Amino acid sequence: MHYQNIHRWDMTPEEARAQQKAMRRMVSLEDGFGPIKTAAGVDLSFNEERNEGHAVVVVLSYPDFEVIEARYATAALLMPYIPGLLSFRESPVALEAFAQVQAVPDIIFVDGQGQAHPRGFGIACHLGVLLDVPSVGVAKSRLYGEYDADALPDETPAAVPLFDKARRHVIGSVVRTKPRTNPLFISPGHRVSVDSATRLALDCLRGYRLPEPTRQAHNLITAYKKTGAAALPDPPPDQKTLPLE
Repeated sequence: MHYQNIHRWDMTPEEARAQQKAMRRMVSLEDGFGPIKTAAGVDLSFNEERNEGHAVVVVLSYPDFEVIEARYATAALLMPYIPGLLSFRESPVALEAFAQVQAVPDIIFVDGQGQAHPRGFGIACHLGVLLDVPSVGVAKSRLYGEYDADALPDETPAAVPLFDKARRHVIGSVVRTKPRTNPLFISPGHRVSVDSATRLALDCLRGYRLPEPTRQAHNLITAYKKTGAAALPDPPPDQKTLPLE
């Protein structure tokens, strides 16, 4: 996969925030995709002692979620952890993994925020714009936005809107995918509407808390961090591989 080199990554926090505000204008929140036949998930982990980030991109068939391709990358971290600037810490190594991908996915699910971000430009937006691929943010915790927790039932699946009260509009959905579990925070990244981001995330559930693309990416990056080696061989596109549990 190719991506745009729009800016450098070794920025000060002030420069990074200004870059997010500038690139927010490049985001499309209208559906810009056709029939979905493949979906990718991306997840990352870190080795703080070595100042390294690890990324995996797994491309799955849709809607049966069989593995087509998995790519890994390791790179030095250029920015410390700063809330709201996660994309400047994680995107460089994620893009190195995406650069190896041959089976370009129809949509990308990112472990992180999309529009549900103080400047409306989370990592799902950043990757979506640079790759020019529809993207959805799937976050395990809330970074930004407000919702009515009492309106979110325990029955699943269930969703309530996530609001940006300052800008007075809906920026995503709070989705409970399993009973008695914490909800996920789903928001569009690029070329996806709020409604479609929520629908697609729900369509990717297969009995687990996470949608399959990010769940399988999480499993692979966890194994990679433990062993330092790829947990899954790269199968040819026509080879059937069962999803990881």
